[in-house]
Amino acid sequence: MQKRALIAGVSGVIGSSLAERLIQQGWTVYGLSRGRTPVPDGCQALTADLTSAESVKQAVGDLDIDALFFSVWARQENEKENIRVNGAMVRNVIEALNQHLRGAHVALVTGLKHYLGPFDAYGKGAVPITPFREEQGRQPVDNFYYAQEDEVFAGAEKYGYSWSVHRPHTVIGYALGNAMNMGQTLAVYASLCKYQGLPFVFPGSEAQWHGVTDMSSASLIAEQLEWAATSPNAKNQDFNTVNGDLFRWKWMWSEIAGYFGIDAVPFPGAPQPLEARMQTEDAQRLWRELAQQYQLKEADVNKLASWWHTDADLGRPMEVFTDMSKSRKAGFTCYHSTRDDFFALFDKLKQEKLIPA
Repeated sequence: MQKRALIAGVSGVIGSSLAERLIQQGWTVYGLSRGRTPVPDGCQALTADLTSAESVKQAVGDLDIDALFFSVWARQENEKENIRVNGAMVRNVIEALNQHLRGAHVALVTGLKHYLGPFDAYGKGAVPITPFREEQGRQPVDNFYYAQEDEVFAGAEKYGYSWSVHRPHTVIGYALGNAMNMGQTLAVYASLCKYQGLPFVFPGSEAQWHGVTDMSSASLIAEQLEWAATSPNAKNQDFNTVNGDLFRWKWMWSEIAGYFGIDAVPFPGAPQPLEARMQTEDAQRLWRELAQQYQLKEADVNKLASWWHTDADLGRPMEVFTDMSKSRKAGFTCYHSTRDDFFALFDKLKQEKLIPA
């Protein structure tokens, strides 16, 4: 029988990639979102305010599914509010489906802030030794990822489904208006540098420039999510979710600069955050000029780039990368080249006329 999936957060960078993969693999896919952006072709859109239990209940009705995927969050003013709002979104969907989840699989996407702590306390605690491993467990701080996990665990006890938790690093993928979108942000930054004839200055920390790191392509995350929903080895387990290659930004920065035909600048000795340099009237005006000259689809640079989130990732004061042994031993052996996936994203952004060709 054809499998049926519900994706909460279908319009995001991970949710949209997952929907495309599942549809290609023959699944019937329902996508739950606020309805502000289109869902992938072939996905059946369900519109709801996930913070409202009644709204979610009306949207999902008596839907029977084989798998429920969560890739959703809403940033709040502090971690206490992050916990309240983001935990409730997970709980609202689970409770709306209730007995329809019996025998199904529920997968939750979180991230490496599981090990690093939330934005309010980012890297301030005793950060585990790299590479991060799943058995290192939680940090002794409030974290909305933990609240979301706890809702999934409680639902499993109540309704009898299996679960998995997935922890990607920084995500590479295509999605407009998504906060966690470094690849798109760097493409916009590089395009502005080329337009102005300016060098491509690394905005982050010395630790990130020299340290080993890894990343997660949205398409690989989608592969792992489908595997977890269909493999007995993945039931009731947590997994790191990265491409499988390692690099240093002092190498990757030159590779990205080479793609755009601009000069890469070595680490300048101190962080040069993008938000302070790019979220200005001048930068917004320059993007409008560039968009007009190249007939781009989006003239508002802030709808394409997530300066603050890219600054947070590249500004980390410590080395960050993960171990994938647990997935490999359980049977998930997919691998992606991070450089190739950066370039594939840049090609797509050109094809979609979001950056200059």
